[in-house]
Amino acid sequence: MALVKATMKNYYRKINRSHYSLGDLVSIVGSCARDSKETLAALVDLFESGRVRLESNGRLKRVKVAVARAL
Repeated sequence: MALVKATMKNYYRKINRSHYSLGDLVSIVGSCARDSKETLAALVDLFESGRVRLESNGRLKRVKVAVARAL
């Protein structure tokens, strides 16, 4: 029995360290995700880990994500 190595396509784009708008970031992450839930989870992870910060009036800001629970 021969083993066949399946080549998988890498759907993840290589992103350089540049400045992107929030809309660009959502678009880039969304193009790699399977659905909107996965997109949201990836964005939350990026913000909480500190790998992504938002700039406001020339100052970098960290984003804190709060969980809202429905009653």
